[in-house]
Amino acid sequence: MGKGASLSESIVKKILLSYAYVGIWIFLSFTVIVYNKYILDKKLYNWPFPISLTMIHMAFCSSLAFLLVRVFKLVEPVSMSRDLYVSSVLPIGALYSLSLWFSNSAYIYLSVSFIQMLKALMPVAVYSIGVLLKKENFKSETMANMVSISFGVAIAAYGEARFDSWGVILQLGAVAFEATRLVMIQILLTSKGITLNPITSLYYVAPCCLVFLFVPWVLVEFPVLKQTSSFHFDFLIFGTNSFCAFALNLAVFLLVGKTSALTMNVAGVVKDWLLIAFSWSVIKDIVTPINLFGYGLAFLGVAYYNHSKLQALKAKEAQKKATQADEEAGRLLEEREGEGSSRKTDSQA
Repeated sequence: MGKGASLSESIVKKILLSYAYVGIWIFLSFTVIVYNKYILDKKLYNWPFPISLTMIHMAFCSSLAFLLVRVFKLVEPVSMSRDLYVSSVLPIGALYSLSLWFSNSAYIYLSVSFIQMLKALMPVAVYSIGVLLKKENFKSETMANMVSISFGVAIAAYGEARFDSWGVILQLGAVAFEATRLVMIQILLTSKGITLNPITSLYYVAPCCLVFLFVPWVLVEFPVLKQTSSFHFDFLIFGTNSFCAFALNLAVFLLVGKTSALTMNVAGVVKDWLLIAFSWSVIKDIVTPINLFGYGLAFLGVAYYNHSKLQALKAKEAQKKATQADEEAGRLLEEREGEGSSRKTDSQA
């Protein structure tokens, strides 16, 4: 009775902790998106400098990651040669900087709700790029699912009240760069046995992002900022915004480490619907029935894709366990046969 009670208590504790991690991640992800929108939107804080904002984030995250890895030694660094850093981390850093720059730029032109709808294309981009780079096998069923997601997003775009072509191009570019980054992580790092958690990822990637963003910043935003003599750096606004961005990376570390990547995908869907509701009710963005119908179709496609991935993972895990069991049975059989033959030899002697 005591054992059963303690077991049920530990299960309940694990479930509550999982929900707590999910809640923290949703809150921080939600906060960073809305905070970035507030800073960049010309009708709100009116500081439309996405490259500068991304550079502030990268400088802040690089500094804190350095402290955690090198000074406080709370996170172990990954052993990495200079050649590996140049050939693997730099391309990923370049893609990450472009993804962040484009996605932050989109907040100037598009509503929060519509951006979340366009982000539903991420599985489509990841799968398509994976097929092109030979990391995914082409399957007609999966491609049909990708087409259904794209069709849903197209309907949502058709129903968008404040459609802006440039904003859509920027957000689609951000999705493409982020999807390429995720596939390149598999090709350049995971295939070589290197796994980066969000902290070590920031430690290695954020500094090179800062360097990559410096060139477009000098050409595009620095001349305008130089002329804006009225601007004074608000340490409270940009400090808390950067801290939220860093805390979000810590939350990703906790969520994936303590639950699973699939839990994060499901939590992401909940977060997207909450953002759409918030965008409509608080920010007063216009969300049309066609918007919701289109996003609903895309959402069903993404949910089916996540379900298929989960089933594939379960099947792979079951096959792995079966193979291990067969190997163990074979090993035991060989041991018994060896013991039997040795006994026969002893009796003959």
